[in-house]
Amino acid sequence: MKTKLKLTVWVLALSLLTTSSSFANEDLGMQMVADIVVIRPACLVATAVGSVFFIVSLPIAAISHSTKKTAHVLVETPAKATFTRPIGDMEALLDY
Repeated sequence: MKTKLKLTVWVLALSLLTTSSSFANEDLGMQMVADIVVIRPACLVATAVGSVFFIVSLPIAAISHSTKKTAHVLVETPAKATFTRPIGDMEALLDY
């Protein structure tokens, strides 16, 4: 599920980043709109779904001493992509 969600976000982000150089300045507004309308809600859903999976996997993560890593991957990473990334900055998605 997580892989499919990441793949969907990547495909959307990469499809929105493909611009010709003649329209690069005008396309910034479209990137911002696409970010607000498509990418941010997808990242918010990824945060919610990751939180649910984190809660479900918490007993196993606690036993294996991987709670911090599990929380980072399932909750923190999509939350940072949703709430701390500048609007329209699609390149920052590649860092998460």
